Amino acid sequence: MQVITHFPSSSNTTTIENLTKNKSALPFHTNYSNSFPSKITCKLLINPSKYKTRIISPPPTKLDPLPKHLTQPQPTLPLIPNYQPTLNPFQRLAASALDKIEKSLILDQEKRHPLPKTVDPDIQLSGNYAPVQESPVHAGLEVIGEIPSGLHGVYLRNGANPMLPPSGAHHLFDGDGMIHAVNLRPGNQPTYSCRYTQTNRLVHEYAAGRNLFPKPVGELHGRTGLIRLGLFYARAAIGLVDPTRGIGVANAGLVYFNGRLLAMSEDDLPYHVNINGGDDEGGGVDLETIGRFDFDGQVNCPLIAHPKVDPNTGDLHTLSYDVLRKPYLKYFRFDKWGLKTREVSVPLPQPTMIHDFAMTQNFVVIPDNQVVFKLSEMVRGGSPLMFDPNKRARFGVLPKDDTTGSSIQWIEVPDSFCFHFMNAWEENEGKHVVIIGSCMSPPDSIFNDNDDPTQIELCEIRLDLETGKSTRRVTCALT
Repeated sequence: MQVITHFPSSSNTTTIENLTKNKSALPFHTNYSNSFPSKITCKLLINPSKYKTRIISPPPTKLDPLPKHLTQPQPTLPLIPNYQPTLNPFQRLAASALDKIEKSLILDQEKRHPLPKTVDPDIQLSGNYAPVQESPVHAGLEVIGEIPSGLHGVYLRNGANPMLPPSGAHHLFDGDGMIHAVNLRPGNQPTYSCRYTQTNRLVHEYAAGRNLFPKPVGELHGRTGLIRLGLFYARAAIGLVDPTRGIGVANAGLVYFNGRLLAMSEDDLPYHVNINGGDDEGGGVDLETIGRFDFDGQVNCPLIAHPKVDPNTGDLHTLSYDVLRKPYLKYFRFDKWGLKTREVSVPLPQPTMIHDFAMTQNFVVIPDNQVVFKLSEMVRGGSPLMFDPNKRARFGVLPKDDTTGSSIQWIEVPDSFCFHFMNAWEENEGKHVVIIGSCMSPPDSIFNDNDDPTQIELCEIRLDLETGKSTRRVTCALT
């Protein structure tokens, strides 16, 4: 999940990583059987240190049934208008057979076994993580305090928000992407809206009224995961779904680049989302999905969730990893007009999950951590995303002007699974690189059940490019 603040009068974009998903301003339902409020409310607290704080109790587990007119969140604008494939008799027969196979081999089997807490919908979609409904622009929001007269822009937050109830296992990262927008303007008159990003996946499933695409973290485990993959490709083969238009959820990151707001997740290309309105005196800001964005045909592979925009040049830097074939990692660079100027293969011995990276004035710093992809684990009954204790965590320091990847320098940093990075810079004339990131232990605790408590530490990692040594210092620890 990522939040971003976009100020139209500035050429730069300020991004703020939020490691806890706080929906205190969105008092919605706690599960799919609960009700939505009749009126959306939003409070903006300015200078919160002036006010007393209080602990808010969790919402009740059971609420009144959902009103009929709010039985399902309504997307804004389908990318594939009224997508309903016309099936011939053979396709209908094949579709029915695949549904029966799914029910007997997967759904009925999963009901007989308790789900791990990391993929149990009753846990993953409860409390502040409960799905919320799309909201058109709402004005007249209560403001506690005063919005500074010079603060004029749009605050955006992207996160996972499943449109349909899960049919089986569900991980927090599997939900459909939803962007929340708060328009801040003079006069203490903010507006609020939230919209789904209209991915190809969401449009297919909305039209069908059911889940069709396998969930990469929650469902692709063991034998049932292999069956789900087989069923998905079988449905694609007979024309029930079209994965060539994308399979991602666009739920993890946001970046404003070259006049476009891009919603990101590492399972697909980014999606271009328009920020509509906000210029007139009384209007609010709404969001509209334009479509999947391939940088005008220059990229045909998924890009990671958190690209970086160079504040000095306006260039966009990003990565793409492949879990099936070499090269397992590529580095891309686009100039401020969106023209691709770098596509560099980065040598990795095995496919690795790389959700974020760091950047300094002269270097791109790439984590090669111990959370890796091993598809063979599915055959053994496990998850393809796993912690490899035999691997040594390291960072690759790649000069921005390297066009081949040959000058990348790898430095080992033990016990350093950093899911997100907050800052990075150079010292001693570029001889040292300093990184600020959140280190998680155990590294796979958010993906797999683990008896050890999860610990997150904000760390300062120092890389000495002359000696090839590293140090790690904890600056703040959270459990």
